[in-house]
Amino acid sequence: MNLESINPATGARIRSWEGMSDATAAAVLQCVAHAQTGWHATPFDVRAKYLRAVGQALRAQAPELGRLMAQEMGKPLAAGAAEAEKCAWVCDYYADNAARQLARQVVQTDAQSSFVCFQPLGVVLAIMPWNYPLWQAFRCAAPALMAGNAAVLKHAPNVTGCGLAIEALFQHAGLPRDVFRTLVIGNEQCRAVIENPVVNAVSLTGSVRAGRAVAAQAGAVLKKCVLELGGSDPYVVLEDADLDLAARVCVAGRFTNSGQSCIAAKRWIVVEAVREAFQRRVVALIGREKVGDPCAPETTIGPMARLDLRDALHAQVRVSVAKGATCVLGGTLPPGPGAFYPPTLLTDVRPGMPAYSEELFGPVAAIIAAQDEADAVRIANDTTFGLGGAVFTRNRARGERLAAEAIQSGAVFVNQQVKSDPRLPFGGIRDSGYGRELGPFGIREFVNVKTVSVA
Repeated sequence: MNLESINPATGARIRSWEGMSDATAAAVLQCVAHAQTGWHATPFDVRAKYLRAVGQALRAQAPELGRLMAQEMGKPLAAGAAEAEKCAWVCDYYADNAARQLARQVVQTDAQSSFVCFQPLGVVLAIMPWNYPLWQAFRCAAPALMAGNAAVLKHAPNVTGCGLAIEALFQHAGLPRDVFRTLVIGNEQCRAVIENPVVNAVSLTGSVRAGRAVAAQAGAVLKKCVLELGGSDPYVVLEDADLDLAARVCVAGRFTNSGQSCIAAKRWIVVEAVREAFQRRVVALIGREKVGDPCAPETTIGPMARLDLRDALHAQVRVSVAKGATCVLGGTLPPGPGAFYPPTLLTDVRPGMPAYSEELFGPVAAIIAAQDEADAVRIANDTTFGLGGAVFTRNRARGERLAAEAIQSGAVFVNQQVKSDPRLPFGGIRDSGYGRELGPFGIREFVNVKTVSVA
């Protein structure tokens, strides 16, 4: 089968790639497994040298990589360059810290010597989405490689060019051949790759549906799996919040990457006492967003990645409005080519509407009114997801208490936008998946935690 990249701003075909056959993909996996044995024996300082070289290549090629992302999935150029820089950061982070994070841990027992050591699992399969074409892949690959694993990337078909560019970055940095490879295959070929005996673990970032399918396939052959799935992050604005700050952060958190982010600020839960004042502020800020060609420097919101995704989002908006939501801004399909969707604000959002209970993966924000703090927390937790969330209050102790004890998710930030950070664990609960990426927890997901005891 052929895999195609379509420019979402114009609808024009960029390029078509001939997909690998199952036999070719299996042959690549054998090469990767062979390369992993040598990579495992490579000292940490040598692995670190390679990872730093990858980071240097990312920084040097950031403009070209940003343009490729703009063409394949519509990301504005500045955001693409920033994504490349963040990938370089995660390479540097694990180059600097992996040896310490995976050092032997001595445990006092009745034996003469007892310790815990960490060994790579082998070959890690990374199944990654299109919304952050570089970051999602490097978030998995950097720790996996520094731990001594080899990695295989199966990227989303519409960003095949990005997937091959990632492989080229590792080759450019001089890594031993086949330690990192990209498989040019369709989604329907994933099962055979997961079931291949040389694959030892799977990391997926994607939809809930994809997560359930991959978890079932990996579970059937008893392979470790890490899932980072969807989210419907609540941003809770309390009555004592700095409303100017809350409005700025909420708008930035919702509309970055055209709203196509698992940790976007999808639900703005605002205490009634400040709802109108908050709404006035966000309406003004949303009005400043510039929708257009992702290659134009003034653009802040590019097209969505595909027409079918844009149309599905619009259907969710229409159903929400039909059930009583008020569309304050946007909500209409623009004329002309491309998968563009205007920044949209829904208010009067209540249970039973898609905007309340479903993930809206695009530039649509929903304001949900709460009576007080307790009601806001109840609404925040009234979801099947649990990836991230934020609380806005001038009372730091109050915010910390709600973040640590009340809101149920993998991460809660206070008075700031939820973002992944190489130094901190990232992942969710419930329908947002399981396992962690990044930080010391992330690198330990794909190692054998081995106990050694000597009499």
